[in-house]
Parts: sequence; structure tokens; C-alpha cells
Amino acid sequence: MASILDEYEDSLHRSVSVQQSRASVGIPHSGYVNARLEKETPIFNKQRIDFAPPEKINSLVVSSNQLCMSLGKDTLLRIDLGKPDEPNQVELGRKDEAKVYKMFLDHTGSHLLIALNTSECLYLNRSVQKVRALSRWKGHLIESVAWNKFLGSETNTGPILVGTSQGHIYEAEISVSEGSLFSTNPDQYFRQVYTLEEESGPAPVCCLEIERGLEGKFFIIATTRKRLFQFVGKVPEGTEQQGFSSIFSVHADHLPSFREFPANLGFSEIAFYTPKLRSNPRSFAWMMGNGVLYGTLDYSRPDSILSDERVWVYPPDIDITVNKPISIVLTQFHFLLLLSDRVKAVCTLNGQVVFQDLFLEKFGLLTRMIKDPTVQQIWIHTEKVVFRYHVQRESRDVWKMYMNMNKFDLAKEYCKDRPECLDIVLAKEAEHCFQNKRYLDSAKCYALTQNYFEEIALKFIEAKQEEALMEFLIKKLSNLKPSEKTQTTLLTTWLTELYLNWLGILQGDPSQRNLYLDTREKFRTFLSSPKNKDCLFNNRASIYELLASHGDTEHMVYFAVIMQDYERVVAHHCQHDEYDEALNVLSRHRDEKLFYKFSPVLIQHIPKKVVDAWISMGSRLDARNLIPALVNYSQSASTQQINEAIRYMEFCVYQLEETQQAIHNYLLSLYALCRPDSLLSYLEQAGTNPNRIHYDLKYALRLCAEHGHHRACVHIYKVMELYEEAVDLALQVDVDLAKSCADLPEDDEELRKKLWLKIARHVVQEEKDVKKAMACLSSCALLKIEDVLPFFPDFVTIDHFKEAICNSLEDYNKHIEELKREMEEATQSAKRIREDIQEMRNKYGSVEPQEKCAACDFPLLNRPFYLFLCGHMFHYDCLLQAVFPNLPAYKQAKLEDLQKKLAATSQPSKSHHRPKDADTISLGKGQQSREQIKADIDDIVAAECVYCGELMIRSIDKPFIDPQKYEEEMQSWL
Repeated sequence: MASILDEYEDSLHRSVSVQQSRASVGIPHSGYVNARLEKETPIFNKQRIDFAPPEKINSLVVSSNQLCMSLGKDTLLRIDLGKPDEPNQVELGRKDEAKVYKMFLDHTGSHLLIALNTSECLYLNRSVQKVRALSRWKGHLIESVAWNKFLGSETNTGPILVGTSQGHIYEAEISVSEGSLFSTNPDQYFRQVYTLEEESGPAPVCCLEIERGLEGKFFIIATTRKRLFQFVGKVPEGTEQQGFSSIFSVHADHLPSFREFPANLGFSEIAFYTPKLRSNPRSFAWMMGNGVLYGTLDYSRPDSILSDERVWVYPPDIDITVNKPISIVLTQFHFLLLLSDRVKAVCTLNGQVVFQDLFLEKFGLLTRMIKDPTVQQIWIHTEKVVFRYHVQRESRDVWKMYMNMNKFDLAKEYCKDRPECLDIVLAKEAEHCFQNKRYLDSAKCYALTQNYFEEIALKFIEAKQEEALMEFLIKKLSNLKPSEKTQTTLLTTWLTELYLNWLGILQGDPSQRNLYLDTREKFRTFLSSPKNKDCLFNNRASIYELLASHGDTEHMVYFAVIMQDYERVVAHHCQHDEYDEALNVLSRHRDEKLFYKFSPVLIQHIPKKVVDAWISMGSRLDARNLIPALVNYSQSASTQQINEAIRYMEFCVYQLEETQQAIHNYLLSLYALCRPDSLLSYLEQAGTNPNRIHYDLKYALRLCAEHGHHRACVHIYKVMELYEEAVDLALQVDVDLAKSCADLPEDDEELRKKLWLKIARHVVQEEKDVKKAMACLSSCALLKIEDVLPFFPDFVTIDHFKEAICNSLEDYNKHIEELKREMEEATQSAKRIREDIQEMRNKYGSVEPQEKCAACDFPLLNRPFYLFLCGHMFHYDCLLQAVFPNLPAYKQAKLEDLQKKLAATSQPSKSHHRPKDADTISLGKGQQSREQIKADIDDIVAAECVYCGELMIRSIDKPFIDPQKYEEEMQSWL
């Protein structure tokens, strides 16, 4: 283990040194550089609005990017921040000394309430230019408004709640629908629903908020100077438009739940934080005399929505008697306090001041701070100037605070996109878990850090936490890149060693049985992991050595199966006499090479199952490669066991239709050895055509002869067409078998007669059965009694042959009569032929004087000519010219020779002194020879009409112009 750790350390040190060298020359590497290249933008970035008001600013409200500003005594300025260059100015139209006390803008930016210090209230809708007085509201100084975010629209507020300086809570509704625009009262109703009190009596309603929870439950929050009240209740479904009076009526006889603090600012203010894309606030901050009450909002609670409350006291430099805070705004992790000359941001996680912004005296005293919840912008104004704060990456340092509070999950959540910070959190969490002896959790965290591997590994080794060390190595291994092959190999080998050690310890302790099974399952999962497969495969020899050194044959077999090293698995089963298991592995994975290798062993012990497995493999196995196993097995096995070998060979021959000679020869040898009855049927089924027989005929003949299977030998002789040998051997077995062989050479009567004579000789000389000999004469028409008589001894009387001799004489007589009849028929046929010839000689045709040659179209009678039965007529030379090119070469040569001979006979004799008789004889002989020559020429030239005969048909594919003369013919046409 130590050597593995040292080697891994060396590889990591090499990696670190390379990274350091790269860093020294400016090459980026995987380490984290905790340095900032430029000054980071603050979380709260202030911007002064380029706006110079013509009069002092009395009040300012912002919502949904709509800004409303009260200027001076009688002016109201409305600005759509999406179009800041198009402000809208509205005159209040007041001639008295009334001043704007407060303004309230709903969440849509559509409804504006203007409370005057004369206990009057005005209303202005975004879609109109005229301010309307709310007559029902007169006489009440408005301190707070709770807008209805669930039923309100751009033309109707829905039921809303209004808080006054006298502690009364009123429910009201304002509508600017078309039917009420010209009405004197846009306010639909204005009725009191509750009165808030403190110990001294009714107190101003500083803040109001309406929120809806689960299952139609509503939560109403109302604050006075020192108290925070909660009203909880359900509004019946379908009656939401009727308002919230039913919720307040529940508390008519008793006070609702509230929180009270002793100190008093003279007022209080509550702020809410609503995340983007959410309709309900998630947290609140209530500014009161003792500090800021901060908490979250839990809508699932039955009686109180407030949860996780804590009070953050004001910073030491805030004295509520001298410079009390004016306003509060809540963001995700901070609340901002507005003082007369500065803004302070306090973290809600630890209560520390993280930001302070001091304003110059020239701007005047700060008046109010508000937040637009839709765009998360904060606005501050004095009587002269307006400022805006942008909140940028507020959560950038939250991870540190959560980490210091040991809330590591939250810390990791807020730095998941900053790996250098995440590494610090993980290291801190790992150390925290290690100190609290949560070693497995510590290992998981350490594996994700960039801390030195060897330090962490040694830390767990020194603590004797082998299980945690394994967890650390597993996680580290899973985080390695595919390119880090050396580290992967070392970790894999080390983990295998640790698993085997741990399993060995647990296996010897019966009380740890469950833990042993769980660890074994983890080890097998590790071995079979697809991520580790390549590494384990490349280093399988080392893994096998580790498994063997621990004597863990079970996992060695398991690992071999994973590596698909089935040869090792089968060999293991065979070594331990687990032949059925070995065959199951072979059958399951169907590897032909493994079948060939282990079949000789397996067939010695489970022959039937092995043959069944071979048969199930079908044509995937080459039976020739299994013959050695069968040969070794059959030489030492009984007849019953040999039958298994025959069963597989028969499957190959009859089912797979194997044609390999070795397979058929081996099946023949098995038949000859154990199944003589099946031998002959196999040979007969194979047929008698040597070209379609797949066994070796000579080998089969020798094999059958050695085992004395004469009938099989006779069959093989017949296939080899060795009929004499077949008859000779058949006569030793059965005469009828010999007779069947004797009739086989049908085309060779001489051989058939010879074979039948052998049979007759055998019957006469060996069996001395005259009747059988006579039966042979009747079986073969080629044998005569005179052929058989020499085989009989001299003392045999003629009585035995009387019938045969008579039959023979009758046959001869019939043959003579048949010859006579044939001679008479031949004579008659010759006579008819002579008559036909004579008739042909006398046959003639008439030729008119005007007839012309069919070839040259000249008069026919001018030269010698031919007349054909078809009616065509040709001059001799024209016909010769037409026929000669189409004759075969040998006929052309013969025709030329005949023409030369004919010309020679036409020349007159040079001798004038020959005797008269001699000359006459010579002339007669020459005249006869000349006629013969002319007849031979006629046979060639005038055998058929050149236009109607076969000559014309044969010339149909010949070109009109000879290819050799084509160029010459072309030139002649130019």
C-alpha cells in the first residue's frame, strides 16, 4: 500500500510541478488562482439621476417601472422609466394650503393614491390625466395601504385595506371603469373593519400587507409603532370580491396574535423581499425601535406566516434618539437602512454592516428610500436630487458567511459557478466532518477538493479509517479524467487491495455477516463499473495476482466473467470437478474456441450433456474440430457411451447436412464398430453415385472388410463399379445378392454374361444344384445351355437338360425364321428403290426460249444451265460462282480438283498412230471417267437451289460486303 501511495504522490508532484512551471510563464493550468485582476464592482452601485426638479420633491413612489413624484405644492410628475424622455405632468388643482403627505402606488403602477395633510385623499389612474377626489375617504389621514395583488387590475383595485393615523383599518375599492368615470365617486365603498391599539390606546397603522397562502388562506400583516399584528383566515371561495371583513370579524372579541417591542421610533416600517418569477414574498424586515426584526415567510403554517425570526440591533453609530433610521428596504441577503445623511447595508445572515454610502451635504437631507420589486432597483431622494441603486451579484460573498456558519450546503449552492470558492468550502466541510468523526462524509468532500492527495490519504491512514479511505479513493477515482491513466491504474489497484483486505477481515467474523455482504456487493459493483472497465482490463494480470494472493477464488471467477475471460472461468470449474458449471458457462457464452478446448475433458464426465450442448450450438461448431475429443473418448468408453458420439455425428450428417469427408468417415467407423445394422442403411442412403458420396470409398471398403461386413463391402464394390469383385464376394453371402450385382452393367453385355457365368459356375460346381443352374438360364437372356454345359460333370444325364435343350432349339428356330423374314423385306425394299431411281431418270422439265438466268438475267439457253424443282434456273458458271464462296474449305478444294480433272479429260490425244481398237477402248474409258467427274461436280454445285436451300439460310448472318474488302468498296463509291 505504501509503495502505491508513494507512486501516486510522485505522479501528482510531477503534475503540480508542471502546473507551477506553467504558471510562472503565464500558462493557465487547473489550479485556482485566488486573485482579482481588477477592482470588483460593489454590490450596491449608486447612480445619480440626471434630473433637476423645478420645485422641491415632496414624495416619490416607484412600481413596475412607473415613477410618480410630487413636486412643490400642486404638481405631480409621472415617468415611464422605459420611456424616460416622455414625462407626464399632472396638476392637482388645489387652491388651498394642502400639501402631499404620502403617496401609494400599487404593484402594477396603475393606481396612485395621494394622501394630503388635510385628511383628504386623491386618486389618479395611469390611463387618465385628471385627479379625482375620494369623498368617502375625507377626514382620514392615510398612513398605509395594502394593495390586492390577487384581484386587482389596471382599472379596478379590487378590495384593498387602508390604515389611518387614528389606528383604523378600512376596506375600500376604487374603480375607473367606463360606467364610473363620470361619477362623482370613483371609490365604490369605504368601510371600517378593525382598529389597532397599543397599551395606550389606538395607534397609527404604519404598514399593511395582504398575502395569500395555501388552500385559500389569507394572511394580513399590520404594524403600529411597537406592535406587529397578524390576521389569518379564509375567504369563502367565490366571495373574494366581497373583501376581507370576514377575517377581521373573527378577532372582534379578542386581539389577534402580535409581536411587541418596548422601544419606539414614533413610527415603524416593514419591507418584503420577493424573488423574481415568484408571486409571494419570501422574507420580511420590520424596522422598529429595538432594531430590525428579520425572518422568513412560511405559508404552510396554520396561525402565523412569520418564521425563523431574529432581531438585528442597529449598528453602534445609530442612536434612535439623535439620528433614527428613516426607511428600510430588503433585498435577498441585506436590508438597507436610510438615515438622514447615509445608507447602511446590513447582511441578514450575520448582522454585519457590509456597505455604507455617505451623501454630501450639498444634496440636502435624505427623505425617503423605496424599492421597485419588479426590477429590484432602489430609489432614494432628497428635496433636490434623486439617486438609484443597482443591486449587482448580491450573493457573491454569501458563501463565506454560510461556510463560517457551517451551513455548507447553502455555501456550495452560492458558489457552484466559482470553482475556486467551491474548493474552499469543500475543504472546510471536509475538515469539519473529520473533526466531528464523520469520516465517510469527510472523505466524500476531500475527494472533490484540490488538496494534496497524499496528505488526505495519510490523514485517514493515521486515523485508522480504512473504510473512509476507500470512500475517498472511490470518489477520487470517479473524478479523474480519462487521460490520467497512471493515477487511474494506481487507484484501481489500491482499491482492489483494500477491498480484499476488508473482505478478509469481515469474512472471519460471523457477527459482521451483513456488513460483509454489503462490502462484497460494493466490491463487485466496483469491479463491474463501466468507468473502470478499460483500466481493469489493461491491468487484469495484476488484479488476478492480487485475487490469487488473497485466495479469493470466488471473486477471481467473478472478475474473469466481467473481463469475459471465460477460458479462465471454465478452467477453474474443471479443476474443481464442477463440470456442469463449466458446461453452463460454455453454453451461456457460446464461444466456439472454448468448446473445442474443453470438450475433451467434459465429454469424459458428462457425455450426454456435452453432446446436447454441441447440438444446441448447431452449425456454429465445426464437427471436425470435435472429432479428436470423440476419438479419445470412444477409445476408452463403453458401447453405451459411444452411442453419444454416434448421436452427434448423425446430427451433423442428417440435420446439418455436413459434407466433410472426415465426419462421414468417422461415422462409418463408429457404425462398423458398434452398429452394423445401421452401417448398410447409411451406405444405401448415401446412394451409388460416386460424385455425390461424401465418405472415402477405399477407406470404407477396408473398414468393412476388417470387421467382416460383407454385404457392406458388396455395396461399396457396386458403387466403385467393380462388379466382378462384387459378384465374387456376394456369392460368399447370397446367390440372390450376386444376381442383383450381375445385372448392373447394363451397357456391357459381355461383362453381364461373364458375371452370370460366374454365378452359374458357382451354382453348379459349389452348390451342385442343377435346378438353380437352369434358373440362371431363365434369369439372364444372354446365357445359353451350351454356355453352361461345360460346367457340369460328365456323369450328369441329359434328362436334366432336356427341357433347356428343347427351349434352346426352339429359340434358334425362331431366330432363323426371323432372319428369313428380314431378308425378304430387304429384297422388296431394294426393288422399290430401283424403280424409284428409274422413275427419276425419266423425269423432265420444259424450258421456254425466253427464260433467263436467275443470277445474271441473261438468256438461259445460250450456255449450259441447271433447272431445279423449285423453278429457279441458273447458268452453270453463274451457279458455280454463287455457290463456291459459301462452301466449306474442304469442298472448295475438292471442287477445284474435280474441275482440273474434267479439264484434263477434255484435251485431245497427242498420239495419231495408236491402233484403232486401243483408241476406242481408251476413249470409252475416258468418256466414262468424264461422266463420273461431271456427276461429282453436280453433287457439289447443284445439290440444292442456291436461293431456296440451306445455303441461303446459313448465309443470313454474313455481311453483304466482305470486311476485308470493305475499305476497297468504300473507295470505289467515292
